[in-house]
Amino acid sequence: MKIRIILLTVLAVIIAMPATAQRSRKAGSVELSFNYQKQSGAGSNQWAVWVENSEGQVVRTLTVTSFTSKGRGGRRGYTFRPTCTPTWVKNAKAEEMTDEQIDAVTGATPSQSGIQTYTWDFKDADGKEVPAGDYKIYLEATLYFNSIVLYSGSFSTKDKAGEIVLTSTLTEEDEAHKNMITEVKAALK
Repeated sequence: MKIRIILLTVLAVIIAMPATAQRSRKAGSVELSFNYQKQSGAGSNQWAVWVENSEGQVVRTLTVTSFTSKGRGGRRGYTFRPTCTPTWVKNAKAEEMTDEQIDAVTGATPSQSGIQTYTWDFKDADGKEVPAGDYKIYLEATLYFNSIVLYSGSFSTKDKAGEIVLTSTLTEEDEAHKNMITEVKAALK
């Protein structure tokens, strides 16, 4: 009987080890994901994902949708549709960014619905490691013209792997487009 208890205890410890090791190791990246449901019509399907330091400075934009950043006819989308991710435009100082800088962070708006995932490797826009400290990850999505949702979550580069608690604000309800962005999650990996 004692041998059986000891064997069961050893087995339980071995099974639990990977989960314990995962929780106890220092994180090396942040992953943000969400479920995207493509919307029809203009004024929708725009988002940006970025990271700011504790002073509120954008250290890296992980993505911004093509229309917002490049627009049409040589005019950036946010200049004639100011509701295209306005927080990112302001905080990233998009007006001061060169076309090359914009191109480096721009991603095409997916033509299909599905899970979108973005990963930050604790490096700035120049590929240099950021100083250890506190940061905030953001997802801003223009659901439809004035209906904008902003998710944010704070974390430290010193934290162990685990979930990041996100909060959200919505500027204006829009029943028809409310499901454009759902299941938003962020985690230190």
